[in-house]
Amino acid sequence: MKVIAKAIAMVAWFDKFGNPNPIRFRIEEENADQVIIKIDRILQRAKEKLAGNHMIIFRCQSCINGTDKIYELKYELSTCKWILFKI
Repeated sequence: MKVIAKAIAMVAWFDKFGNPNPIRFRIEEENADQVIIKIDRILQRAKEKLAGNHMIIFRCQSCINGTDKIYELKYELSTCKWILFKI
């Protein structure tokens, strides 16, 4: 997987305990096109503390351009930002 670390726009739902569950996200490509990617499966969910920031890491799988790809999303708890970290 290649590290991208790009901010994305996310649609997610939260359970009654405040845990996020991503549904789909939008990313802007180099040529200014916006692509919407639906999250097919969440393979793994973990918590990490990176440089003092608490984050939830999601390893997900989606069908992108006809091929199944695995990628990592990060949710920063203090700022409520979503990041496409690796793909």
